[in-house]
Amino acid sequence: MTDTTATSTPAHAGQADPFPVKGMDAVEFAVGNAKQAAHYYSTAFGMTCTAYRGPETGSRETAGYVLESGGARFVFTSVVKASTERGAFLERHVAEHGDGVVDLAIEVPDVPAAFAYAVGHGATALAEPRELRDEHGTVVLAAIATYGQTRHTLVDRSRYSGPYLPGYQARGPIVEPVAERNFQAIDHCVGNVELGRMDEWVSFYNRVMGFTNMKEFVGDDIATEYSALMSKVVADGTRKVKFPLNEPAVAKRKSQIDEYLEFYGGPGVQHIALATNDIVRTVRQMRAAGVEFLETPDSYYDTLGEWVGDTRVPVEELRELKILADRDEDGYLLQIFTKPVQDRPTVFFEMIERHGSMGFGKGNFKALFEAIEREQDKRGNL
Repeated sequence: MTDTTATSTPAHAGQADPFPVKGMDAVEFAVGNAKQAAHYYSTAFGMTCTAYRGPETGSRETAGYVLESGGARFVFTSVVKASTERGAFLERHVAEHGDGVVDLAIEVPDVPAAFAYAVGHGATALAEPRELRDEHGTVVLAAIATYGQTRHTLVDRSRYSGPYLPGYQARGPIVEPVAERNFQAIDHCVGNVELGRMDEWVSFYNRVMGFTNMKEFVGDDIATEYSALMSKVVADGTRKVKFPLNEPAVAKRKSQIDEYLEFYGGPGVQHIALATNDIVRTVRQMRAAGVEFLETPDSYYDTLGEWVGDTRVPVEELRELKILADRDEDGYLLQIFTKPVQDRPTVFFEMIERHGSMGFGKGNFKALFEAIEREQDKRGNL
C-alpha cells in the first residue's frame, strides 16, 4: 500500500516555473437546460448567480449562467439553437454524456506563454490565444485538450473588471442568497479515465503543465471485496490547482469508475471537491435544500475517535450528519460526498474542510467505496 508524494522530477526542477497558475478560474458544465441548472445550484448549493448571456443579450446560439460562491465559479451552458461548430459540440456532448463538465478553466498570468509551453510539450491546441474586449477591459483566452472531451481554457483576466467575460451581463441572484456561503473555493477536480491510461494522463500534466505528482493510491489502497480503483494526484507547484486522476482496477465486480465510464460514455470529470470553513453548517443547509449525501454506517464511527483523535466537530455530530474524518502527519480533514446530481450516475460533489491535512481522505476510502457500492447495487450496476 502506498500514499506517497511523487518521485518524478519535472524537467524544470530548480528553475522558474514554466507554467505558473493563479488558480482555478471556472468549471463549465454543458447541460440540457441552463436555466433550470442555475436554479438548482442556487437553491440546493447556495450559489449566487452573477452573470448571464443568452438571446436577450445577443447570444442567439447558447444561454449561459455564471454562479459563484466565494472563489468558486460554475458556468452552466445550454444550446438554444445550434448554428456553429461550438453549438453542435455542446448539443452532442449533452446527448452523449448527459449534463457534465466540458471545461476546467485555469487562470494564468500569461496566456500566450502558457499556451506556447503546453503546445510545445505535446498538448493539442483547441483555441489559439485571443483577446476579448468590452467596456470592462480585456480578457485573454486560449484552450488545450485534456482527457475525453474535456478542455482547459487558459484565462488572463488581470485587465478585466466585468462580471465574467465579454458577452456576459451582470445579473442578480436567482433566489435569495444564503446568509453564509456553503463553500468558499474549488479544492480539487477529479477525472476518470480508462483502464491503463491513468499514467499516460499523469505524464501529460507533468510534461505539458509542469505539474508534479502529489499523491498516489494503488494496490489495496482503494479496494473492497468486490471492486477497486487506482488514483494519482497531480498539482501545480503552489497546490492551488489539484487534479486527481482515477482508473478502474481489475476486480470481481464493476467499480464506480467502470460505472461512470459506461454511463458517461468515456472519460471525464467525476467529481468536484468544494472547500468549506464549516462543514456542519454546509451539510445541514444543503440537506435542508434537498441535496442527497452518501450514507455511512454507524459502525464507522464506533472507533473513529481512536485513530482520528480530537477534531473540531465531536464524533457524535459527525455520526449524525454522516461526515467522514481522516488524519495524516500534517493534520486532519472532514469530508462528505453527495450522490450523483443528475439522473446518470456520473458527476457528484465533495464537501471538504481541511485542518492542516493536504490529503484526500485515504483512511476513508474503504468506507466511501462501500457507500458508493451500495448505491450502485440499488441501480443494478455493481
